[in-house]
Amino acid sequence: MKKYIWLLMMLPWFFLSCNSSTEVKESAIMNNPLVGDFDTPYGVPPFDSIKNEHFLPAYKEGIRKHIEEIDAIVNNPEPATFENTLVALDNSGMLLYTVREILGNLNSHRTCPEIQSIAKEVAPLYARHRDDITMNAGLFKRIKAVYDKKNELNLTTEQNQYLNRIYKDFVRAGANLDADKQAKLRKINEELSVLSLSFGENILNENNRFEMILDNEDDLAGLPDNVIKTAFETGKERGHEGKWVFTLHKPSLLPFLQYSEKRELREKMFKGYINRGDNNDSLDNKKILEKMANLRVERAKLLGYNNHAEYVLENNMAKTPDKVYDLLDKLMEPALKRAKQEVQDMQAIIDREGGGFKLEPWDWWYYAEKVRKEKYDLDEEMLRPYFKNENVRDGIFLLAEKLYGLKFIERTDIPKYFLDAHVYEVQEGDGSFIGILYMDYYPRENKRGGAWMNSYRKQSRRSGQEITPVITLNTNSSKPVGDIPGLLSLDEVQTFFHEFGHALHGLLSDCTFHKLSGTSVSRDFVELPSQIMENWALEPEMLRLYAKHYETGEVIPDELIEKIQNSSYFNQGFATVEYLAASYLDMDWHTLTETDGHDVYEFEDVSMEKIGMIGEIVPRYRSTYFQHIFSGGYSSGYYSYIWAGVLDADAFEAFKESSLFDKETAKAFRDNILSKGGTEDPMVLYVKFRGAEPEIEPLLRRRGLLEE
Repeated sequence: MKKYIWLLMMLPWFFLSCNSSTEVKESAIMNNPLVGDFDTPYGVPPFDSIKNEHFLPAYKEGIRKHIEEIDAIVNNPEPATFENTLVALDNSGMLLYTVREILGNLNSHRTCPEIQSIAKEVAPLYARHRDDITMNAGLFKRIKAVYDKKNELNLTTEQNQYLNRIYKDFVRAGANLDADKQAKLRKINEELSVLSLSFGENILNENNRFEMILDNEDDLAGLPDNVIKTAFETGKERGHEGKWVFTLHKPSLLPFLQYSEKRELREKMFKGYINRGDNNDSLDNKKILEKMANLRVERAKLLGYNNHAEYVLENNMAKTPDKVYDLLDKLMEPALKRAKQEVQDMQAIIDREGGGFKLEPWDWWYYAEKVRKEKYDLDEEMLRPYFKNENVRDGIFLLAEKLYGLKFIERTDIPKYFLDAHVYEVQEGDGSFIGILYMDYYPRENKRGGAWMNSYRKQSRRSGQEITPVITLNTNSSKPVGDIPGLLSLDEVQTFFHEFGHALHGLLSDCTFHKLSGTSVSRDFVELPSQIMENWALEPEMLRLYAKHYETGEVIPDELIEKIQNSSYFNQGFATVEYLAASYLDMDWHTLTETDGHDVYEFEDVSMEKIGMIGEIVPRYRSTYFQHIFSGGYSSGYYSYIWAGVLDADAFEAFKESSLFDKETAKAFRDNILSKGGTEDPMVLYVKFRGAEPEIEPLLRRRGLLEE
């Protein structure tokens, strides 16, 4: 694998994790840093001691110990009680959980062929082990015995929610199936676990292998200086000295599409992006996703559902596919209307400039940028100098302090998985410890694309002991070039705020059960804490606190703030339509009821034709690189972002009705949403915070989609 030049700074750590042997030795458990308590500050993973050879034996030891713990529950001679069965179940498997989280996170943060190979080897092991537990007749018998008498147990709200969740999870995992059907279900689960990993690996490799190499300065026409400098540095890093290299990573792709005057090169970049996983080679994902869709149909029918979406949505706020489609339909009509107007605006510019061609998808960003300049006198490059990555981070920390009284103290004595990651101790205003937050900002070849939050350890309570969270926040933002720091786009700023909202959800969890804590909520509720944070990012009062010129320290001028506000509806038709199109595509794949062959191209054409999709826009994710649904846990759930959009737009109005940093409103949000995890029905929690169920109008108004 090619290395970035700057990775030389951390070669010792890199070789520890990616060039070590995977041979399992007899002493692997005794000397394994993954097994046992971590002798590190706050018990974070000992990244500086972990080698690849440690994972497989630790994983197997985790499975062995978990089986031992489950057997102890099943063979307990005492009658089943909430304590000796349900609490014991939640407390079991912690070694396996820890090893899985570390391996999974490293496979996202800092992967390599060895880690990928280990992940593929353990995926079916875990799928088999999980099925061994959920299909354990003796264990389910004890759970059911407690469930059947739950009304006599005087359980707390959280205990009752946990009991219901566990019972339902076991039933949904096949506990009531006969032996033949359980065997078939096990096979399906194992296949899906490996296929999902393969899908994600193919996209990572596609992202890394594509490069557009330019050696003619004329081909750089229209590109901002910082984009050109970054491409030149990328050329050095990739072994193309003296040339400019553009990649499919968003900080490279999007500025090129926005500013390049070379239409044929924009087309090349765009098609490189939308054809990922669809090049009929070793990285092709069509057969993988078709197989996954079919297996999901089979599994749903085995479990008594008509399709995979019914199976998934039963546990979500939406409950049924019809309710999801209904929401998407309500939004698609006004969004398409707005998008068609945006097409007209851009086509008018093309015609006025004598272009002589019809707007195509690879033209959208370029001409949208011209519209922004023409209508709002705003060029996004004017804004980047005010959004230095560190300033945005400090602004986010300040917001968390103003709302929740939190403090973030950087620690340099805590092990980290990558040299350029940052580690923060998170405290309450009174100095009491909350948790640890890792932050990792920039793209690299061994890091997955996109932005995400995850945990190395979730908050919970076990045997009276408080287990504090260890959270990781990751972006792939515009990186520093030479002496110029990472300067973020508006989208990257909002993404940073978004992921920090997820991080708060994990950090401020105040739950007893590991199963329910932090972000362990329904898929269409988990985006509320993240999306509400985005609302603050571009508020004038907030901008004046953190948007400062990286060279002069000058606060962003009111004139620019006004332009940002005036352009708030800019391109919202496009943004909403491309997102909704992907949501429809997700739902259409997962409302299939038959496992007959489905040609991917034909399937997508039918899906888009059904919603009246316009040719100038491509879904945000085509099937072959739709990681959310084929490799990321969002199958039948990509709609969640817009469902949560209804919630967050309505919730933010509570702050607007009082004040932007109103501590009383923030306390209500923390107490009823952020701290509660999955301990109550999400709509009940929302109503406790807001006083009523949400309305759709605030979302439509925020996106400029309400009829005048």
